[in-house]
Amino acid sequence: MNPQAKFISTISLLLGTSITISSNHWVMAWAGLEINTLAILPLISKSHHPRAIEASTKYFLVQATASTLLLFSSMTNAWFSGQWDITQLTHPMACTLLTTAISIKLGLVPFHFWFPEVLQGSTLSTCLLLATIMKFPPTTLFYLTSPSLNPTLLSLMALASVALGGWMGLNQTQVRKILAFSSIAHLGWMTIILIYNPNLTLITFYLYTMMTSAIFFTLNVTNTLKLSTMMTAWTKIPSLTSVFMLTLLSLTGLPPLTGFLPKWLIIMELTKQELTMMATIITLLSLLGLFFYLRLAYCATITLPPNFTNYMKQWQTNKLVNLLTTTFTTLSIMLLPLSPMILTIP
Repeated sequence: MNPQAKFISTISLLLGTSITISSNHWVMAWAGLEINTLAILPLISKSHHPRAIEASTKYFLVQATASTLLLFSSMTNAWFSGQWDITQLTHPMACTLLTTAISIKLGLVPFHFWFPEVLQGSTLSTCLLLATIMKFPPTTLFYLTSPSLNPTLLSLMALASVALGGWMGLNQTQVRKILAFSSIAHLGWMTIILIYNPNLTLITFYLYTMMTSAIFFTLNVTNTLKLSTMMTAWTKIPSLTSVFMLTLLSLTGLPPLTGFLPKWLIIMELTKQELTMMATIITLLSLLGLFFYLRLAYCATITLPPNFTNYMKQWQTNKLVNLLTTTFTTLSIMLLPLSPMILTIP
């Protein structure tokens, strides 16, 4: 891809995200989301492979539909209440339409169908953007409008997302699709607590972004796209592959790793809200995700391939990628002791 075009797309992504998360007016938020959509399309289709072109077409159609619904939702609210402010969403129909629009943009069940296919057709670096940065503006809109949303609808979508994200990830052999369903399941955890404690939704999103970034950086360094190639990745960089197992277990939510923190806080908050049954159900559904994370960890570090292939160990790789991988991996494993400080956030 042309470096100038790549630079313009990257700057546009940052601009669109900044506009959306800092705006108070619905039209400005919509404009930021549109800038984001148009900026990411060249990055998805840059490999010129038929699957990449298909992925960019699907992404454009889905995001255009979601943006239309979001604009229609804000116009409906302005028609009935005279308010264009994001936090003044009061009309029930507008709230339902907004929930649908943001769910499509995020990939929540039952609007999840596009996300695994788009990730499968993209490169690992673009997958990282789609799974993390591109989800930040819609999550911010959810955060700002959380007092107006329907708790029952969000809870049902959250439980369905955790269930389907875990269930569909069980039989996958493509790493990108596994991480796509992992993202859907984590979005379910963020959505279920949105009404009761929006700050906890943002904390969960930040920690999820950090752990997913560590995994995508590691996969990019080892050039791993399938489970079969993951079995031979340990011969390239053994130390990184060993730490990769801990990062996967952190994304699972096992103590004493960082990923345990958001799930622990969400279960505590649901229990405080006297939603013990919901907390129990979402905890049991997360066991489905635990299975395929363990399978990834097993393939990466414990399984020996039937045929040994000689690789030259990569002693020299991109220094910036090395720094980012080391930083995100360390944070993904060792942040749990900071939980008392996070608990003081109002």
